Amino acid sequence: MTSDSEAVQSGNELARGATAVALGGCLALAAAMGIGRFVYTPILPFMVEGIGLSQAEAGIIASANFLGYLLGALAAAKASLPGGRRRWFLIALAISALTTAAMAAAASVPLFILLRFASGVASAFVLVFASALVLDRLMAAGRTGLWALHFAGVGVGIAGSAVLVALLAEGGVGWRGLWLASGALALAALFAVLRLVPAEQEPAAPPKRNGRARPNPRLVALIVAYGLFGFGYVITATFISTQVRLTPALQWLEPYVWLTVGLAGIPSVAVWGWIARRVGNGRGFAVACLLEGIGVALSVLGSGAVAVLLAAALLGGTIMGITALGLVHARSLSSGDPRRSIALMTAAFGLGQMIGPSFAGFAYEASGAFTLPTLAASAALVVAFALTMEWRRG
Repeated sequence: MTSDSEAVQSGNELARGATAVALGGCLALAAAMGIGRFVYTPILPFMVEGIGLSQAEAGIIASANFLGYLLGALAAAKASLPGGRRRWFLIALAISALTTAAMAAAASVPLFILLRFASGVASAFVLVFASALVLDRLMAAGRTGLWALHFAGVGVGIAGSAVLVALLAEGGVGWRGLWLASGALALAALFAVLRLVPAEQEPAAPPKRNGRARPNPRLVALIVAYGLFGFGYVITATFISTQVRLTPALQWLEPYVWLTVGLAGIPSVAVWGWIARRVGNGRGFAVACLLEGIGVALSVLGSGAVAVLLAAALLGGTIMGITALGLVHARSLSSGDPRRSIALMTAAFGLGQMIGPSFAGFAYEASGAFTLPTLAASAALVVAFALTMEWRRG
């Protein structure tokens, strides 16, 4: 009887420990991705108004962040980096919080670019190292179902930062105060993560597969589609709050648009995981791209608050689902070491999202509207759907 009760107690402790680790991963992604990477979107209209930032400059600053993310993800994929994964993602989480807060003290576009670049590198390190550590520990505990809680962190961070920005802006806080408060919130998340994800012996890494990955037409198509996804989502994700502010009839909607993106993102990974288990990762990825393409187009073709909120919900409800399904599908299509395939996916995605904001900013300066670049982004997502949709079963 004693041994049975001890076994039950041990199992309960493992379950609680796994839940704490998944929650820690959720907060890490909330801080580094939802805040550190994406809070630029709701704060951008206040920067445009406060310092006269042009849309072209805004696009370049956003692209600098995405360049940092691209280079950071590729650097994080190197097996030769010294130190444990926990150390790397905690350091990166601290850098993400500090560079976010430091935006409040910046006074020039070059400094904004430098800070957002560094923040992009840090967010990539958090995503790569936190995900590897958390998912390995969940697998070792037999609690793989908690991976959805981990990835929900991006939506949690987007929603939380949207509420923070809206409340502070309502109280008259300027763009500098908004950056400072966002950095403080990310720093608070770091202290919570320190407690939730303890330092302990990490599960052994899986054995490496020998041999080079052979060219796989489906994998090549997926990599191209993933790059198109990077371009397709990022224009709306960067400028949707600005679009609302520039439309007098919709200005009242500004506090709610980014909140809608975040709230839709929280359950999205679990929902798309459920869909993928029934139709396959490839079809799930393709359908999510198509739905996001519809949402992106709706953000400029629709009229009225309902259309804008639906566009925001479709955007938030697909971003992390496409990201997760794409990486999982790439692993399944790899015949050699999958790290190379994931690096190529990351590079394609980073290139696409780096081009998007600058393209949109300069297109706005030329045309006075975001319609053309947004429809180009929607078309890119439709092409991604066509490249990856598996019409035949099996």
